[in-house]
Amino acid sequence: MAHSTVHTDSAAHLVLSLSCPDRPGIVHAVTGTLARRGGNITESKQFGDSSTGLFFMRVQVLTTVPRVELEKDLAELAGEYEMEWSLDEVGRAMRTLIMVSKEGHCLTDLLFRARSQGLPVDVVGVVGNHETLRDVAEFYGVPFHHIPVTKDTKEAAEAELLGLVDSLDVELVVLARYMQILSPALCERLHGGVINIHHSFLPSFKGARPYAQAHERGVKLIGATAHYVTADLDEGPIIEQDVTRAGHEDSVSMLQAKGQDVERRVLAQAVRWHTEHRVLLNGHRTVVFA
Repeated sequence: MAHSTVHTDSAAHLVLSLSCPDRPGIVHAVTGTLARRGGNITESKQFGDSSTGLFFMRVQVLTTVPRVELEKDLAELAGEYEMEWSLDEVGRAMRTLIMVSKEGHCLTDLLFRARSQGLPVDVVGVVGNHETLRDVAEFYGVPFHHIPVTKDTKEAAEAELLGLVDSLDVELVVLARYMQILSPALCERLHGGVINIHHSFLPSFKGARPYAQAHERGVKLIGATAHYVTADLDEGPIIEQDVTRAGHEDSVSMLQAKGQDVERRVLAQAVRWHTEHRVLLNGHRTVVFA
């Protein structure tokens, strides 16, 4: 995004998120830097993890100082404290690519939320390994890209996908019931920028027919898990989970309907928190400033 280079009368509302090795004085240093630039902090949360020795912080600030000047100050601070950090506009719609296969419940939900401004995303495209959901994407005016995947074409398909990510300036990829496994190389290339929805309360019922498995076991709760994608299948850092009640009278189709409803909610919440810079990676876990 372009940075202003002159002072203006209107204040910019920015969000700063950061992580670094924990030590005394971090909060003072961050808030002091913002205060010296006339920043008015509107929201602040922080967490120190004694098990990893890392510190995490998210701050929203109103400021009339040109963003480029604030970024220069923060870069100096980051060097002193070994910080990983980002600064963005509060509420900016993140450029998002959604990937699908044949099930459309998550795609439809995300596109509706995006159109109704209920989710801060700018959906710049939908990628499907089948043509099944093209009409859904086109109904919402979103370009659909058919990238079929077979064992023999997987490498070429992923190269085409990366071409789209680069050409569309994609910031976030959402796997909305995309039923293909991403290669380790692709997971590494997009590290921290791909969210998947898993049709179960992990780690239960992996693989095919999860609701049939749940029905056979007579579960009383079914759920869904949204997580970042890593090379370890369905074992990436968890962002959000939720469950709903199930009963002995529920058929497989009833369980599936309940499960899909949870999937929609969980995925949308995970996407929202990510786009609002509320999720910070903490090894194999996440810190979520909800």
